[in-house]
Amino acid sequence: MLAAVVVVTVLAGLARYAHGVSRVIAFVLALLSLAGLAWIVSLATEEVGERLGAAATGLMQSTIGNLPEFFVVIFALQAGQKVVAETAILGSILSNALLVLGLVIVAGALRERNRDGIMRFNARLPNDTATLLLVSSFIIVLIGLARGAGDAASHHARTISIIGAVVILIVYATWLRQYLTTPESAGMRVKGEPRLTLTASVALLVIAGTASAFVSDWFINALEPTIDTLHISKAFAGLVIVAIAGNAVEHASGVVLAAKGQSDLAISVVKNSVAQIAAFLYPLLVLVSLLTATTLTFSLAPVYIGALIGTAVIVWQITGDGEATVFEGTALVATFVILATVAAFE
Repeated sequence: MLAAVVVVTVLAGLARYAHGVSRVIAFVLALLSLAGLAWIVSLATEEVGERLGAAATGLMQSTIGNLPEFFVVIFALQAGQKVVAETAILGSILSNALLVLGLVIVAGALRERNRDGIMRFNARLPNDTATLLLVSSFIIVLIGLARGAGDAASHHARTISIIGAVVILIVYATWLRQYLTTPESAGMRVKGEPRLTLTASVALLVIAGTASAFVSDWFINALEPTIDTLHISKAFAGLVIVAIAGNAVEHASGVVLAAKGQSDLAISVVKNSVAQIAAFLYPLLVLVSLLTATTLTFSLAPVYIGALIGTAVIVWQITGDGEATVFEGTALVATFVILATVAAFE
C-alpha cells in the first residue's frame, strides 16, 4: 500500500507539470494521492497513539490529518477561488460531523449487534465539540443576519471576523488545555501493540505532511478545469469532493477503529477533527488569509449557515448521551447526502 501511494504521488506530480496531460486525469491523480497520504498519516498516528492516550492520539491525528485541508484552502485563496476555500472548510466540518461520524457509529453499533446494538463512548468530547461548534457558528450567524438586514455591521465583516477569530482561538486553547490535562478513563486508553518504531512513525508523519502541501497545490491547479469539464458546481467541489479527499484520515481510521471496538478512540479522532476545524483551523485561516490574494471571513451564504447550525444541533442530540445506534448513524449519513444534493445545485 505504501508503495502504491508513492507511485500515485509521483504520477500526480508528473501530471501537474507535463504538457498535454488532461486536467481531469491530473485532478484524479492528485485526489488519489491526497487520500493515500491521509492513509499514511492515519497509520503512523495510530502507531504513535499506542504510546499515548486516546485524547492525545485523537488530537494529533486530527491536527496532522487536517494539513491537506489547510494547504488546499491556502492555495485556493491564493488562486482567488474563495467559494472553493469557504466550502472546503465548511465541507470538512460537515463531512466529519455527519458522514464520517455516521459511518463510525454504524460500524461501532454493528459490532455490538450480538449484545444490544448500542455503541457506547465517553460523552465529554461530543458535548465539548458541540459547544465549540456552536460558539464558532455564533459569529457566522451574526454576520449573516447583519448582511441580510444590510445594517452598519454588515460593512465591517472583515474586522468582525478578525476579532472573532482571535477570540475563538483563545476559547479553543482554553478547552485544549483542559482536555489534555484531564485524566482519561480506562476505556479511553488505546489498545494493541505498536507495529512500527516511534522514529519510523514520526518520519512517516513528517514526510506525508510535507508531501500533502505539494499535492494540495497540484489538486487546486487541476480543480477549476475539472469543474468546467465535468460541469459541477464549485460549491459541490468544495463541500463534497475536496472535503471527502481531505478527510480521508478520519474516514479510514475512524471506521476501522470503531469496527475493532475502540469506540472512544474512534469518536476522539472524528470529534477532535470537527472541533479543530471549527474553532482552530477556520479562525487561523481567517488570520492567515490576510497575507493571501483573497481574504477569508466568517461571512457565508444563508444555506450554509443553516446547515452549520442544524449540524451542531443534530450531532449534539445524537452523541450527547454517550450512546448511539445504527439508526442514528444512518440519520447522520442521510443528512450529509441531502446537504451534498443541495450543494450540487448551488
